[in-house]
Parts: sequence; C-alpha cells; structure tokens
Amino acid sequence: MRSNMMLLMAAAIWGLGFVAQRLGMDHMGPFTFNGLRFLLGALSLLPLLWWLKSRQPSAPSGSSSGERRLLLTGGLIAGTVLFSAASLQQVGLLYTTAAKAGFITGLYIILVPVIGLLLRHKTGANTWVGALIAMAGLYYLSVTDDFTIGYGDLLQVVGALFWAIHLLLLDHYSNRVAPIRLAGVQFVVCGLLSLATAFVIETPTLGGAVAGWQALLYAGLVSVGIGYTLQVVGQRGAHPAHAAIILSLETVFAAIGGVLLLGETLDERAIVGCSLMLAGMLISQIRLRWWWKSRRDKVPSQS
Repeated sequence: MRSNMMLLMAAAIWGLGFVAQRLGMDHMGPFTFNGLRFLLGALSLLPLLWWLKSRQPSAPSGSSSGERRLLLTGGLIAGTVLFSAASLQQVGLLYTTAAKAGFITGLYIILVPVIGLLLRHKTGANTWVGALIAMAGLYYLSVTDDFTIGYGDLLQVVGALFWAIHLLLLDHYSNRVAPIRLAGVQFVVCGLLSLATAFVIETPTLGGAVAGWQALLYAGLVSVGIGYTLQVVGQRGAHPAHAAIILSLETVFAAIGGVLLLGETLDERAIVGCSLMLAGMLISQIRLRWWWKSRRDKVPSQS
C-alpha cells in the first residue's frame, strides 16, 4: 500500500504538471525545456542525498566500488531511455493533439506486461483485465476526435515503448542500488543529453528560461525532483505491471488540473474515462492484496 500511494502521488504530480509543461513550451524549445527541468530536478535531490549519506554507516571499499559501478551503469541506461521517452513525447506534441498523445502514450500499460513476459515476469489475469479496462478509460478520456496515425502519433507510439522499457529498468535497478541516487544519476544523464541536443537543433536563450521560470520551477523541482523520485522508491515494492496502471492515472489528474487551473469542463465521456481508469487500477490490485493477506496469515503458523 505504501508503494502504491507513492506511485499514485507521482501520477498526480505528473498529471498536474501538464499545465506547467504547456506553459513552458511557450518560451523555449522541447529539448531546452527538458534539459533545464531534469537538471533542476537533479539539483533538488542534493540536500536529500547529503542527509542520507550522513546517516549511513561507511561500507567496505570493495562493496562500495561495485555498487558505484552498478549505480553508474543503471543511471546511464535509465537516463538514456528516459531522454528518449521524454523527447519523443515532447516533440510529438508539436505534431499531434494532446488528446491523441495521452491515449497513445498510455499504450505502455499494455506494453509493460507484454515485455515482462519476455523477462519471465509472472502476470495474473487480473492485471490483463485491469490493463484493458484502463486502456478503455484512456480512450474515453483522451480521444476526442478521429483517431489517425500521423507523424506526431508515430512518435508517441515509439515513445510509449520507451516509457515501458524505462519503467521495467527502474524495477530492475531500484532493488539493487540506492533509489534516490539512481534517480539523481538518470536526471543528470537525461538533462545533459537534452541540453546537448538543444544546442545543436534549437537556440536556447536566457530570456526564454527567465520568461518560463514558473513552469520550470514546477516541472523541475516538483514534477522531476519529487515525482520521479516517488516512482523510483515506490517501484521497489510494487509489481511493474501494477505500477504502470497506477502511473497511467496521470491522465486523470491532468484532466483535474485542466478543470481547476485552466477552467476546463469534464463532459460525460471524460467522466466515464476517469471511472474506467480507477476501476482498472483497483482490479489490478485484487490478486496482489489477496496474496499479501494469505502470506501474512501464514506467518504465525510457521513460527
């Protein structure tokens, strides 16, 4: 439950961050915005990293060196995949509507358990049922016009694959290295790759960053620094397929943010979508909760 709540908080932060993301794009290019916000998110973790280091006992030199190599390897791989996913999503929004982008990106709900099967992950029938219901919810919530595959839509499809791979990578490495450090390394890698790309194909300016400072502040400190960290820590105790469904609720929170912050209204179709998304999340948790309950009940008899 603790891990699920962390993932739900991350989904809420990301969903509400769509408002900041849209405002930031008014002042700078997609790679500039991503580079600045991910580096700002990495800086926001420094006080927490210093505090955690001061409370940890010193480890043997051999084990520390091995963990450091694993951390750098995991952070480099996860950061590169994160850069690919975030870039495809951000650039794709220049060529397609936000409604289509939200639906197509949600394909990672299905891609996570599919890729998980190749990695010999066990996935129950309830996960598939919950994923399909959540997919239907994403459709009702996000798609408001005729669904056609254009250039921007294709970028979102490829991006959904990278989001699924990124989620599975975090599930793999977050149980082997310190999750906060992993988050910081992947933010730096993603930020540097984004800025390097921005200086090649865009024209970053100080005036653009200053004009969009509020959007950067939320997107960097809250959406990246807090949101992605909650994802890394939360995934340590959650099934990756379940985590995908919970994190997909960012679409629901994006709709809520539109109502509260942008004065938008939710029609009956959108309300149905929100309801289906919630139902999919709950159905995906039924078997997991039963398994934890049965395991807990068996503990006294074994002692």
